[in-house]
Amino acid sequence: MPTLGLFAQRTLQLSLEDIVALAKDDVSDELEQRLSLSIRTPDAQIAQTQLTNSYWNYQQFLTNYRPQISLNATLPSFSRSIDGITQPDGGIAFQSFSNMSNSIGGALSYPIAKTGGTVFVNTSFRRIDVFNSFGTSTSYFSNPISIGFNQPLFAFNNLKWDKVIQPLVYSEAKRRYDEDLEGAAVKAANLFFNVYIAKISLEAAKKDKANADTLYVISQGRFTVGKIAETELLQIEISKLNADGALASATLDLQTSTENLRNFLGINEAITFELTPPTNIPNVVILPAKALESAKANRSKIIEFDRRLKVAERNVDRAAKDNGFSANISGQFGLSQTNAEFSKSFYPFLDQEQVRITVQVPIMDGGRANARKQIATSNQELVRMNVKQERINFDRDILLKVKQFDLVRNQTKLALKNFEVSQKTYDLTRKRYLIGKIGVIDLNLALADQDRSRRNYMGALRSFWLAYYEIRRLTLYDFINDKPLNSNLEELLKQN
Repeated sequence: MPTLGLFAQRTLQLSLEDIVALAKDDVSDELEQRLSLSIRTPDAQIAQTQLTNSYWNYQQFLTNYRPQISLNATLPSFSRSIDGITQPDGGIAFQSFSNMSNSIGGALSYPIAKTGGTVFVNTSFRRIDVFNSFGTSTSYFSNPISIGFNQPLFAFNNLKWDKVIQPLVYSEAKRRYDEDLEGAAVKAANLFFNVYIAKISLEAAKKDKANADTLYVISQGRFTVGKIAETELLQIEISKLNADGALASATLDLQTSTENLRNFLGINEAITFELTPPTNIPNVVILPAKALESAKANRSKIIEFDRRLKVAERNVDRAAKDNGFSANISGQFGLSQTNAEFSKSFYPFLDQEQVRITVQVPIMDGGRANARKQIATSNQELVRMNVKQERINFDRDILLKVKQFDLVRNQTKLALKNFEVSQKTYDLTRKRYLIGKIGVIDLNLALADQDRSRRNYMGALRSFWLAYYEIRRLTLYDFINDKPLNSNLEELLKQN
């Protein structure tokens, strides 16, 4: 694919839909071929990176419930020291001796999420060589299998709670990814209209300047022959100067808005935009019930509510069980043998069993455990109240946005009609002024009304599309095409 640098200073012809697709990194082959460049916006890349991080955090969480196999070996461990050695006559004498130990073993452990315990299987083999004044001795120890378990009693089970909470965290992250993309779409629409309105304003400013220059020339001629007063000529000159200032301001606004859009799309080279205005207002009706249903089915906030409640419940359970009391039961059964000869260290095996129960009971903690439990319980109640109120606010916000969207749509249609009328009025007024039927005051009023109507229409058009994309972000639903806005996350995660 050609590099971006080959197209420096060229103009990109884009629609609002194209800008939104670029912002979401959802570019069709047709659009990519038409642009002849590859664009990845920083916002989309950040959202994808955050989703990838969440994916691998979840994969790491899953490994906590899978068997773990390890291999350990010491090859070799050598030491030389002086120590008291028991003599054949029963006496003890300090002598120098050396020993070398070699061992190898393996272990398999498996966590039990429901109980918080662990079962394990071990195997090991060890050889010890001792070097002293009596000579060299070798012994072998084999432990072909050892099966055991370790189970805390009445203890906080983090594995059980993680199995409830971590899937919610991951589901929340996946939904937040789609929300982030729709948030980028809202920003893209805003920047699109910044450039579009700035360009329309610049074109209008050029036209107004040309009209002002023409009127000033005509007025100078009229003043020369005494048909208008000097005060009217001065008013025309002031209008001409105002048009010059408006043109300079509109030029700067277009440069600034173009730069902002270019930076948002991640384009480093100087490129101008030729934007196709979305003037056709779709006749879309958003039902409040449909919007609320979509929001509850797609938004991460719904999962967040459940997650926060579960976290608060977990904290209460932890505070109740981390009270200083602990009990643990462990058991182990294995086969082993030792011998000075390698072959005889494997048979016959001797069995070994071990069972242990340990208990720790706090005598006095000054009320610390009870205080922790009361704090956790109070926090849980606070979370419940906050979540309850936020659920209400969630519903109200969606319903309010839908009502506002209906109002904005009607205002946009009305603003368009006013703008069309003001354009016709100004054209007629200008013609009447040129033939001397009316004065400059009426002309200036018509021009001001046209400018005001243009700004109102542009603002209403911007408000309509921003309101629509905001509802898309809040519901993750495309009401124009009647489909949910769910990304193909599995395919995206495979690519990363």
